[in-house]
Amino acid sequence: MALEINDSNFKEVVLDNEKPVVVDFWATWCGPCKALSPVIDEVAAEFEGKAVVVKCNVDDATDAPAEYGVRNIPTLLFFKGGEVKDKLVGSTTKAAIAEKLNALL
Repeated sequence: MALEINDSNFKEVVLDNEKPVVVDFWATWCGPCKALSPVIDEVAAEFEGKAVVVKCNVDDATDAPAEYGVRNIPTLLFFKGGEVKDKLVGSTTKAAIAEKLNALL
């Protein structure tokens, strides 16, 4: 299960993490986001211990999406060493997420 994060713990969980981190920027009213949610949870389970998978609700956290230029949701940002290394915008597949994560491991 992916961890829920917000502006108050974004730096600690995402930027200060030694492992690669995937941030799913989403909202409750977003249909494609809801469809992607179980996929995100599957990826979180598969990469447990190797990478961190988190969800950031853009309605609850506004600083992080603004800082990283998130204009459309769902947007997945892939961080390593506190920097964005890759991204996926819109609906995507588990295989596409896993491929980008594996490239960071």
